[in-house]
Amino acid sequence: MTESEDEAESGTETGTEAAAEGESNGTDADTRTAETDGIAATYEETGGERILAFERTGAGTGPRATAAIAQNIEGYAMLKVRPRPDGDELERYYGFDMALDHAAELLGVSPHDLPIPEAAEDMGM
Repeated sequence: MTESEDEAESGTETGTEAAAEGESNGTDADTRTAETDGIAATYEETGGERILAFERTGAGTGPRATAAIAQNIEGYAMLKVRPRPDGDELERYYGFDMALDHAAELLGVSPHDLPIPEAAEDMGM
C-alpha cells in the first residue's frame, strides 16, 4: 500500500467513526429539540428537574420571547411555568395543557403553535 493509500484509508476510518458518533448524538438531539414557525423548544433534565424551554426567535412571530415549563425529575409533581428555564416560578399547573397555554401566552402565540420535542411529550402525566 502506498503512503497516500494509507492516508486515504485512515481518513475513511476516521470519517466513519465521526459519522457514527454524529448519528448517535443527532438521534438524541432530535428527540430533545423541535422547531416550527420561529419557535424553538428544547427539553433537558438537570438537577432534579425536567425542563421544556421555548424561545420565540422573532422570525415572523413578533419580538423575541422565552418561556419554560419545569417538573420534578420523577414526573409526578405539578408543572411550574417560568419566564425562562432559570427564572422564578410564575404559576403551577396539574395539567400539561394548562402549562402549555400559559407558556404560549408568555410567547404571544397559540398553544397549538408550540413544538413539543418527543422526549417531553409525557410531561404532566
